[in-house]
Amino acid sequence: MAKHIFVTGGVVSSLGKGITCASMAMLLERRGLKVRLQKFDPYLNVDPGTMNPAQHGEVYVLDDGTETDLDLGHYERFTNAELDRHSNYTSGRIYQTIINKERHGDYLGQTIQVIPHVTDEIKRCIHMMAKPETDIVITEIGGTVGDIEGLPFLEAIRQFALDVGKHNCLYVHLTLVPYLKAAQELKTKPTQHSVGMLRQIGIQPDILICRTERDLSDDMRKKIGLFCNIENRAVIAEKDRDFSVYEVPVSLHEKKLDELIIEKFGLTQFSQPPNLDDWMKMLAKLKNPTHEANIAVVGKYMETHDAYKSIYESLMHAGIANSTRVRITKVDAEDLEDDHGAENILNGMDGILVPGGFGDRGIEGKIQAVRYARENNIPFFGVCLGMQCATIEFARNVLGYKDASSTEFTGDTRSPVICMMSEQEKVENLGGTMRLGQYPTELLLGSKAYEAYGTNLIHERHRHRYEFNNNFRAEFSEKGFILSGLSPDGKLVEVVELKNHPWFVAVQYHPEFKSKPTQAHPLFREFVRASRDRRRLQASAVAEALTNGTNKEAKPLSDQRTASYSC
Repeated sequence: MAKHIFVTGGVVSSLGKGITCASMAMLLERRGLKVRLQKFDPYLNVDPGTMNPAQHGEVYVLDDGTETDLDLGHYERFTNAELDRHSNYTSGRIYQTIINKERHGDYLGQTIQVIPHVTDEIKRCIHMMAKPETDIVITEIGGTVGDIEGLPFLEAIRQFALDVGKHNCLYVHLTLVPYLKAAQELKTKPTQHSVGMLRQIGIQPDILICRTERDLSDDMRKKIGLFCNIENRAVIAEKDRDFSVYEVPVSLHEKKLDELIIEKFGLTQFSQPPNLDDWMKMLAKLKNPTHEANIAVVGKYMETHDAYKSIYESLMHAGIANSTRVRITKVDAEDLEDDHGAENILNGMDGILVPGGFGDRGIEGKIQAVRYARENNIPFFGVCLGMQCATIEFARNVLGYKDASSTEFTGDTRSPVICMMSEQEKVENLGGTMRLGQYPTELLLGSKAYEAYGTNLIHERHRHRYEFNNNFRAEFSEKGFILSGLSPDGKLVEVVELKNHPWFVAVQYHPEFKSKPTQAHPLFREFVRASRDRRRLQASAVAEALTNGTNKEAKPLSDQRTASYSC
């Protein structure tokens, strides 16, 4: 029978339950266990697909097309765990299932209540994760203990231990031990109250992970253990990581979290320490880069870092692969819509990336960013909407279709170079009208995309509803706009490139969902490499000009405007 670990959070939100779950899973996986991960989100949306990225963060997409919470991105970046539609449930989806069953008559006229019907449905979803080959299921409960919408989930995991036996369950509670500068001391009372609320529900944590700015003394750990009824060694201090979240697994391993889990579950056959050699090498490269590259990310949800979380992480991974510190400048696309906005803001960038999105706000600024990259031979990477903007920009400024646009933004345009899929081109796995999940793409031999992947058949995840208009293929191709990736049936354009440009690649899919710190996505890797090489060439040219006295006004690149975010 599979073992189950339930992870809850207390005191405040955003403590890092997702990172903790991912780190825990990684350590157990590297001990030889087959681990699966799952997250319950208490909000009433059926899934995050319609939620505002500026409020909720990015929508993460799985191979099967499921739109999920961004924490599942952490799960995939840290582990090799299999994720599918059963890996993320919301209250909305739980209640929707129950209401559909009630309408269908499945409950035979019973009065439908939170207990047992809602809790039974939650438990059923947990059981779905425990396949015959699964050793451990880690289930994260979103939100904070004390939130009214989370109570059914806490009640369900309390009952779960009664159903499968307490020896098959572990409760891990993540909490905060705040540091008060005025008193110059850490305070344990919030943690005591948080655990107290869990115990009132009937859940006694087995392991307590304390997020803190300062190290916990042994006396303080003993105090927490005493008041929370937890043995001292199970009170684990997790100090804030100043450098990278990828240090968290190493820290938890040093605190013997994985060893404790193995012992409590009696899994002595997996007592061999995890092999973290490749992870340590990755961290060493991350901390000691030999090169730099300034990259502008031109988006429309720039006020929230999590809105493009996987994009930023993928750039970091690519930096690791190229021994390069990637300095990211977040650029609000609307700021580029003014005259010379692109020239003023993007000057000095080594690479420009335009990510995905929906709606017409900021589109003209994104198109200006594409133009600037194309005209100045700056490495460019377009993702999803970024590819569509690249298509529109080329149509307007190279093909001469001044009104070129997407029917998403301009329904009556005479040059709809981007449009909705025709009925004949629709595929089966659509979310509403969207193409969701993993689809194959065949790459053109000799293209930059082919050189990056090293193969002509790839599989990538999609989340969009508009496509390249096939009626314009010939005109684009004649002018050097290479359609370097097509669906196997040849009907859908997936990858485009420019013929006479150092590195200009745009894709209809979302490659950021398949990047890991130990294995950067091929396109992100090559984009950062091209950006790094451009910076090095420019630096050499400036140095030569200064040496020869031919450009006394030139300044080294290190003196130019630096980016706002560093990977």
